[in-house]
Amino acid sequence: MMNKILIIEDEEAIAELEKDYLEISDFEVTIENDGEKGLKTALSEEFDLIILDLMLPGIDGYEICKQIRNQKNIPIIMVSAKKDDIDKIRGLGLGADDYMTKPFNILEVKARIKTILRRASQPVAAEKKKIIRVRDLEVNIVNRSVTLGGKEVRLTAKEFDLLQLFINNRGKVFSREAMLETVWKYDYMGDARTVDVHIRRLREKIERNTSQPEFIFTKWGVGYYFTDKD
Repeated sequence: MMNKILIIEDEEAIAELEKDYLEISDFEVTIENDGEKGLKTALSEEFDLIILDLMLPGIDGYEICKQIRNQKNIPIIMVSAKKDDIDKIRGLGLGADDYMTKPFNILEVKARIKTILRRASQPVAAEKKKIIRVRDLEVNIVNRSVTLGGKEVRLTAKEFDLLQLFINNRGKVFSREAMLETVWKYDYMGDARTVDVHIRRLREKIERNTSQPEFIFTKWGVGYYFTDKD
């Protein structure tokens, strides 16, 4: 069964190039060239991944990403001609799984898509436990769901991957570079700050008080670690 990709991109030449190449690579691709139509399609239909341009007519990519995240956990790759770090950080902060700047190599797009989809569908047979509980935090490894105090916590694919890495290695301190290598599975252009953005978002979702964390702690000058100790 082919993976379904939605491309929301107002530059038709770029969208068609991506579509042609991805279809040759056995993906089923839908294109929307308008922000409002793209958002409607993303919310009304089922896709395995969305390639989302930042600058769009109607609604920009930031707002689209935000609204999709409020309803779905589908992986999102945000693309933009903007190269400023603040744009990348904002996009990742809104829940994008990846951020690419134009112009980009179509081969790299394909590689990143495959990496994200592989992580999202990674088999869990090797896991000894299907459900991991740490106090009132419950992580279901099989269906990749999380609850806190009995209430559902909606995580993006990368946020869940980070939480799973931490919870399976409690007490171990991971550097940003180690997390990039383990979770992202490729060289993220040397920008380790994307880890900080995802950690911040993860903390906002599972910590009741981010200034006094219960689960994810900072080892200053080194990285982050998860503990189940009170």
